[in-house]
Amino acid sequence: MKRWKKGLQRLSKHIFACKGSINEVENELTNIRKSREETDFLLTEIKDKKNALKIDLNALKERLAVEFNIDINDLLETDTEIEALESEFDLRQKVERMKRQLDEFGAINSMAMEAFKEMEERYTFIQNQKKDLNAAKTDLLQTIKEIDDTAKDKFMQAFTQAREHFIVVFRSLFNEEDSCDLILSDINNPLEADIDIIARPKGKRPLSINQLSGGEKTLTATALLFSLYLLKPAPFCIFDEVDAPLDDTNIDKFNNIIRKFSDQSQFIIVSHNKRTIASTDIIYGVTMVEQGVSRVVAVDLREVAA
Repeated sequence: MKRWKKGLQRLSKHIFACKGSINEVENELTNIRKSREETDFLLTEIKDKKNALKIDLNALKERLAVEFNIDINDLLETDTEIEALESEFDLRQKVERMKRQLDEFGAINSMAMEAFKEMEERYTFIQNQKKDLNAAKTDLLQTIKEIDDTAKDKFMQAFTQAREHFIVVFRSLFNEEDSCDLILSDINNPLEADIDIIARPKGKRPLSINQLSGGEKTLTATALLFSLYLLKPAPFCIFDEVDAPLDDTNIDKFNNIIRKFSDQSQFIIVSHNKRTIASTDIIYGVTMVEQGVSRVVAVDLREVAA
């Protein structure tokens, strides 16, 4: 019995000792679980912060790319040595100043680049058109200059010949001592210049052609017409009562010059003057035999003379 009791006592002590060890283990496990939970919480918090930093970094990348057209990788790869670090206050002021400048720039127009390209294409097109117009203008001016130079040469040649013919014909209608001339008011610009007609019969000194008599004006105009006619004679010339204002002496002069040039052209003269009619080769008369009925009567004076 005593041995049994002693055994029970030892067993009870041993069981008590085991209970103490189990409690310690349970306490240690509890502490470990608590530490693990804290560790998991910290790990979760770190992961959340990491994700937030990633989001902030992506936002920063996008802002640098959109607002400043900068790649953050270029900034990370760039090895720059900062000689003097600015203070935080200076940096904040600079940032605020830049923000104000960005605000003054206004909102970003996403269509600005497309509009710029359209305007650039339009500008290029207009510039090309301008170059073409300038080239065409240069060609036209050169062509106009060539035409003006040719016209001036042709005009001066014709004017010189007409002037010489005018003097000869005028003196044949008046007298050899009479003075006449054709003068250009601006010799440097003959195509735009006025032509002054100088006609001074013997014994008169008129200041202008308007001071001549009607017959003298007619003879002067006839001389001018014949001077132009002699430049390029025509096969037919028609005069309608040119001799009406002339007296008998001047009519004879007029008929003589017509006769002189009749070997180059045929002259058709409408006249009521007997001297002019008598100096022609063929007379065509219009008579009215009956009321309202006209008839043409032709008389060849050459046959009559023969």
